[in-house]
Amino acid sequence: MSVACSILIPAHNEVGYIEPCLDALLVSDATGAEVEVIVMANGCSDATVEITQGYAARFGVKGWPLTVLDLAEGGKMGALNAGDDAAQHSARIYVDADVVVSPPLIAQLAEVLDTDAPRYASGGPIVVTQASAFTRAYSRFWERLPFCTHGVPGFGVFAVNAEGRKRWGLFPDIISDDTFVRLSFAPGERMRVPATYRWPMIEGIGPLIKVRRRQNIGVAEVKALYPELWNNHDPIPADAPPLWRRALRDPIGFAAFAAVALGVRMPHAKQERWARGR
Repeated sequence: MSVACSILIPAHNEVGYIEPCLDALLVSDATGAEVEVIVMANGCSDATVEITQGYAARFGVKGWPLTVLDLAEGGKMGALNAGDDAAQHSARIYVDADVVVSPPLIAQLAEVLDTDAPRYASGGPIVVTQASAFTRAYSRFWERLPFCTHGVPGFGVFAVNAEGRKRWGLFPDIISDDTFVRLSFAPGERMRVPATYRWPMIEGIGPLIKVRRRQNIGVAEVKALYPELWNNHDPIPADAPPLWRRALRDPIGFAAFAAVALGVRMPHAKQERWARGR
């Protein structure tokens, strides 16, 4: 069995990214229940809105109606709240506009959300890199961290059922929506389905430092504002190899990872809360 789902995609100037995202949804497996897709284009100055609207007929043929919200004000949290307000189905699948889902993912998420118990779910992330050798080395080490290999990290894609969505009201004005939502559920309430999705890593040491710094700020913000949620944080698994062993297995990857970590700690100009790495 599966539950009817609303797929919500916040998008800010996503030309070049939104097309593969939507193309992947078009070839997703049927779920056996109703599905709608809502793209919340927020503060776009490129052709994101027009390109996305051009997909409406193909989604209509698939039977997954597509709605495009053209929001004048930029900001991911405002976009998420607008999408929630427009959604017709109580189960929600939140997908970043630069993510490419594998064909089985949406159906598998819809299946595990079909329960009366609060449920959070995601798939297995595949980190994608392109031109930067440094980013490839960094990503290779990063995706072997316990955060990625154990539990349900949920970056780029996370889903909640109706009971799970009751855990919070409006998305708060914070940086890390995925951390906030994931920690709103106990580890036993979080499910990782077998299907995968492709998530792009930022290219180059400078952008990586910028994004990593923002991520650290976002996690610290959640911990400070919602300390009760930190009880749901995944501890380091007992079977996870220690850092020194992972470093010995991949010294180049560790060097890249350490360089970014050191760069985050270096003095820097004040960073905008919503600065992007691309």
